[in-house]
Amino acid sequence: MLSICMITKNEKEKLNRCLVSLWDYAVELIVVDTGSSDGTVEILEEWGQNPKKKFTLKKSVFEWRDDFAAAKNYAVSLAGNDLVFVLDSDEVIENMDLDAVQRFLGGGSDKIGRIVRRNQIEQKGQVNYQQEFIARVFDRRRYKYYGRIHEQLLPVAGDGQVASDVYISLPITIRHDGYMGTPKQKREKAERNIVLLKQELATGGDDPYILYQLGKSYYMQEDYREAAEYFSRGLSFDLNPSLEYVIDMVETYGYALLNAGRAKEALMFENIYDEFGETADFKLLMGLIYMNNEMFDAAVGEFLSAAGCERARMQGANSFLAYYNAGVVRECLGNTAQAIQYYKKCGEYAPAKERLAFLE
Repeated sequence: MLSICMITKNEKEKLNRCLVSLWDYAVELIVVDTGSSDGTVEILEEWGQNPKKKFTLKKSVFEWRDDFAAAKNYAVSLAGNDLVFVLDSDEVIENMDLDAVQRFLGGGSDKIGRIVRRNQIEQKGQVNYQQEFIARVFDRRRYKYYGRIHEQLLPVAGDGQVASDVYISLPITIRHDGYMGTPKQKREKAERNIVLLKQELATGGDDPYILYQLGKSYYMQEDYREAAEYFSRGLSFDLNPSLEYVIDMVETYGYALLNAGRAKEALMFENIYDEFGETADFKLLMGLIYMNNEMFDAAVGEFLSAAGCERARMQGANSFLAYYNAGVVRECLGNTAQAIQYYKKCGEYAPAKERLAFLE
């Protein structure tokens, strides 16, 4: 049986939604509460008494000490199996081939299972999704979490990083809405994260992953100048360009520069096109960089190249977002007919429909 381990605090609605998504899976579920005061404990009691669910539920508590790794490692230690899947309470299972996952686990593999997470993000008043691959399934005898925040799976002995060939993709897709919320909620979450991340830097020195997460936290606060500074520091290391967080750091650095009014500086991304330019996401970014530097033909070329690209992490990067921005450029340059043509390719994308209603 697969053991799913989770920590939670004051997210009773999200936790309940997560448990609903696990309803039909015959798994062992361990939920550790780190100090809730919103009724989370009562919800867990209700679920524990529900005879119709297929999963078994084990509950525990952990005294919070500003250390996510410590809390998650405690939850993992309570599992009835050595091979575990770590899930967060603000995530829901969209699909999981449980038989395939358990076959992977049954071999006592030294591999780490990566799953697909679809992050909900808000753009121009619409909810879109950005896809990433995250390491979540592992043998606790071989790996554990390190880092008080944005914790990473590393060998138990703490003897270095995980080689890229250790990761294997598993048939699990989850949805995550932890990046959503009111401006106040997002600001408070970012402030909490920044405090813990700076503590990590103070004790462990500059680490590219921690610098990346600091940049992301400042980006969430819309402090783009500070975000760009941390991304720049993180990218000063010799990093593997195929790593998921490195790709995201590069792209978010580009958006931070644009949002900070440093579009001319962002032209340096031309120098890394050969390393990162195969995805629709990077092509879309380059199009925006060119557009903000009034290099309009080059911008449209990148947007159309993005639209023809199969690989896209962000929803719309190879479809409506690419065509919409191409339409904006052509409309601003007075080519209304071509702008309408591009806007019509955007489907139900609201900003494009608004422009069509105005132009037609």
